[in-house]
Amino acid sequence: MTILDSDIEKLRKNYAMDAMDEKSVLGNPLEQFKLWFNEAVQGQCDEPNAFILSTIDAGRPRGRVVLFKGFHKTGIVFYTNYHSPKGHELKALPMGAATFLWLPLQRQVRIEGRVEQIPEEMSDSYFSKRPYGSQIGAIASPQGKVVSSRQELEEAFAHTKNFFPEGKPVPRPKTWGGFVLVPDRWEFWQGRPNRLHDRIIYDSETNGEWAKKRLAP
Repeated sequence: MTILDSDIEKLRKNYAMDAMDEKSVLGNPLEQFKLWFNEAVQGQCDEPNAFILSTIDAGRPRGRVVLFKGFHKTGIVFYTNYHSPKGHELKALPMGAATFLWLPLQRQVRIEGRVEQIPEEMSDSYFSKRPYGSQIGAIASPQGKVVSSRQELEEAFAHTKNFFPEGKPVPRPKTWGGFVLVPDRWEFWQGRPNRLHDRIIYDSETNGEWAKKRLAP
């Protein structure tokens, strides 16, 4: 069946699962995020830790989906190849934005702030817990670079396995590790009927406190 523009225009859903206001959210946005994240996990949302990471490259916005893997310095941690495009972008301009979308709960969270590389021992610890295949893939894949074929990747993977047999520790490559996004702005979005959604933002103030405000949808 061919989907026409007129069909796409009709795609809409009226949100009415929950409500949110300035008094119902917690005073600390990180604690509010933890609350919502736990509810997304318990609500069996698909890939609840998946988020869109946005960066800037020479004035051009770039986005991709990555996985949230924990907390550090009151921020959210994710891992990547430091020599990947996003790795280079974050080194050149260490600022980023994260967007989480939990459709079954009709919720979205936007996070903005500076991005810092986490301590090597923290990256080592996480890498050691990854599945063997993921460890080998992190070493074998030149993430973000042009390759000639799928076969080239498969051959690089097999070649790397010869150096690091399964069952023995696989060292973390120095080109791979974690970043933490340390927020100075949060936005919590709850879908509401008639597109009159609830939007609460937290802005960081100079005294270390958070200021809560409501935005029009």
